[in-house]
Amino acid sequence: MPHDSEISIDEKRRRARGAVSNVSGRFETHQEVETFDGWDIEEERSVFATHVEDELAKSIITRNSSPDIPFDRSINPYRGCEHGCIYCFARPTHAYLGYSPGLDFETRLTAKVNASKLLDKELRKRGYAVAPIAIGTNTDPYQPIDKSYLIMRQCLEVLQKFNHPVMIVTKGTLIERDIDILADMASRGLAHVGVSVTSLDNRVSRLMEPRAPVPARRLKLIERLSKASIPVRVMLAPVVPGINDHEIERILGSGAQAGAKAASWISLRLPLEVSELFQEWLAAHFPDRVNKVMKQICDMHGGRPYDPEWGKRMRGEGHFAEIMAHRAGLAMRKNKLSKKLPPLNTDLFAVPFEAGNQLSLFD
Repeated sequence: MPHDSEISIDEKRRRARGAVSNVSGRFETHQEVETFDGWDIEEERSVFATHVEDELAKSIITRNSSPDIPFDRSINPYRGCEHGCIYCFARPTHAYLGYSPGLDFETRLTAKVNASKLLDKELRKRGYAVAPIAIGTNTDPYQPIDKSYLIMRQCLEVLQKFNHPVMIVTKGTLIERDIDILADMASRGLAHVGVSVTSLDNRVSRLMEPRAPVPARRLKLIERLSKASIPVRVMLAPVVPGINDHEIERILGSGAQAGAKAASWISLRLPLEVSELFQEWLAAHFPDRVNKVMKQICDMHGGRPYDPEWGKRMRGEGHFAEIMAHRAGLAMRKNKLSKKLPPLNTDLFAVPFEAGNQLSLFD
């Protein structure tokens, strides 16, 4: 493994990005590392700009059987995420595309341009059993590129047409564009939203999530969704020891004041490449806290940076994990925040007639 100084990308080139390196994915046979050998005039390299590739997906609903999460199906309109959250557990999935989970994850994105058509097709399949679809569980569906691609709005239009329940997780204020659809669906118990607020400190938020909306703007988003009668949950995710754990009470309290009716939290997860990426980021931005932060993280996961075991990976174990859970629980009770939003309605689901269907002549 190359030395840290060889791995890190020049700060000017990665301005407003989360990761500090772009090491090749774990499936690659060769590791590509940028370095200057001193034998020639050093080449000035361009900044890491965002590139989006259109993808024609073969399917759009992903199934899971994890006991740690409250849904069995999800939709991810995009691969990669421009928000650049350093802690994102989805980063390792970029290695499947031959890209780096580092800066490539934030800059080399793919958009599933046929998502809404596939969704319509899959919901029409004979024998489809309705259950809430989660969107935003892997990468943010309302990241900046959706402003031009409109994939989320197109998918919501399909779900609205089918009266299909949906739960959305986002930190993107672009969701306000779709309040008209979400408010209509929420009035029939078909939609609720989780808004992620990781820190109320602008500097910490910008370092952890460089292209996501600032904390105050996300609280305003909670307020606007709530005023539109869309049930909202404030999500403190992740809690990072030594970085934002002191904000547990303030974040949950601020979310409640903005109109959230429920709350949830998880501790930092560092699967696969995320562990090295996070530690590089930590050394770059909080060099005085590296040992303290990593010690507390390892103490919560049996001496390792991450324990993938179900039932443990979301919260960790041990004294510090228990303290966090206790503090979050007290804050939720104090602010009258429920652990869950009301269940979504599955009784209204109905397959609409397709254009050209003979029965549609009688509509």
